[in-house]
Amino acid sequence: MAKRRAKERRNNVTRILDKAGVPYQAFALPREKLGARETARLLGVPPELVFKTIVVERAGGKPVLAVVSGCQEVDVKALAKAVGAKKAHVPSQREAERITGLQAGGISPLALLGRGFTVVLDESALAHEEMHISGGERGLNIRLRVKDFVRLTSASVAQIGRSVPECKNESKIKKA
Repeated sequence: MAKRRAKERRNNVTRILDKAGVPYQAFALPREKLGARETARLLGVPPELVFKTIVVERAGGKPVLAVVSGCQEVDVKALAKAVGAKKAHVPSQREAERITGLQAGGISPLALLGRGFTVVLDESALAHEEMHISGGERGLNIRLRVKDFVRLTSASVAQIGRSVPECKNESKIKKA
């Protein structure tokens, strides 16, 4: 069920990808808020391939969209350093929704193109050809090439993720 093609489900993200000539595959998922690891399970892919977007506020600047794999959490100090900020913090879910205008579970840099957000992608993504990321709304996941994501979002790449220990067993199961 989760691997159904969702190309017929159009939104601004799929239109942007089509207009840019970026190859992608859209997947329909349940419309409730899912975490990256739950999304990976539904898609049948390792959680390292499913990336989540975390809104991070920084002192003296517009919020940053930190993009890390399902097996990571954002290292806020490393992110602050990567964007040249003295301090940064992760706002509440409600505040992240207010900042982006998107519902948690559907926050995506692809849906926020041209809105002035700095995007930082964890360097672990470079170990993969493709990645999965939210399609800008709950229930829509997009698989695209990492290099296309970086190009479209003008993302900088830095070590901003910290491994989540409980994810190791999930990764081994998927790779076997």
